[in-house]
Amino acid sequence: MICPYCQSKRTRVIDTSHDARGGVRRRRVCLGCSQRFSTYERAVLASPVVVKQDGTREEFDRQKLLDGVKIVCAKRPVPIADIDRLVGEIESTLQAMGKSEVSSRVVGDMVIAGLKELDQIAYIRYAIVYLGLDDLDAIRDEIDQLLEV
Repeated sequence: MICPYCQSKRTRVIDTSHDARGGVRRRRVCLGCSQRFSTYERAVLASPVVVKQDGTREEFDRQKLLDGVKIVCAKRPVPIADIDRLVGEIESTLQAMGKSEVSSRVVGDMVIAGLKELDQIAYIRYAIVYLGLDDLDAIRDEIDQLLEV
């Protein structure tokens, strides 16, 4: 492992722990500059190909999903750890399905369900685009449904 501070290749693991998704967190110390840092490991499993509405296909991209969720959660009191957890859960669910292809609608439904629990404003931001809420009455109806619960 290369030290992010001094670029030395001489590092040592001082602690290892496991997270709920099966990843491994390692606390390391650089033998060159004595700085400490953490690294995360997770298994790379086969991800499905996402079939979009127009019929095009692309490999599931965790970073793309993470970036999209970060955008709708911008300026909201949502911890990055919660966003990362949501994206990790979606990725794990897709991998557990064992399918080689999955509709983008399935991914979108998982995102919207997760955002509904995570932050209602982020949910509305996402729903405006995902559900095609193109006028104020449709947005108001969605907000009213949230308030009823």
